[in-house]
Amino acid sequence: MSAAQSAVTPDFIFAYRELILSTIVAESKTTRKVIAAVPEAGKEYRPDPLSRTARELAWHIAYDDVTFLNKIADMKIEQTPADPAPATIAEILRWYDENFPRALQRVRDLTPQQLLTPVPFFGFMTEPLFQYLILVNNHSIHHRGQLAAYIRPAGGKVPGIYGPSADEPIQG
Repeated sequence: MSAAQSAVTPDFIFAYRELILSTIVAESKTTRKVIAAVPEAGKEYRPDPLSRTARELAWHIAYDDVTFLNKIADMKIEQTPADPAPATIAEILRWYDENFPRALQRVRDLTPQQLLTPVPFFGFMTEPLFQYLILVNNHSIHHRGQLAAYIRPAGGKVPGIYGPSADEPIQG
């Protein structure tokens, strides 16, 4: 057993899960703020014909935050077709608000032993389940950055993400 493997104890897994889930929760608040900043009148904006619309991208973020957590909780990560995007940004936010906490709790309910279980990831790699938690966070942040770049051209105001923005300066 290598030194890295010996460090992966149930106590480590529990602490890692809590650290990553608390980060995901904090980031979800910013994600929600960015999605909410997409103006309804500009929701069909897309920067290029090959790009998703702002509404489609907002749905991709919200939907994958929830479904990826549920796939981890199900201990089965396979490609599945996405549900169609709701018609409005408000509906996306309502869906996210209703489903994200449940998905998060399902992962929080996994035991360290379950999180140590090797699970194939879309058929191209197999890792212990806990290692996919960081991908949930990184995937969301990646696409949130894309969506933030859509907001101003779509007619909205870009919220502060990790600090102020031109549209949301520091209030002093």
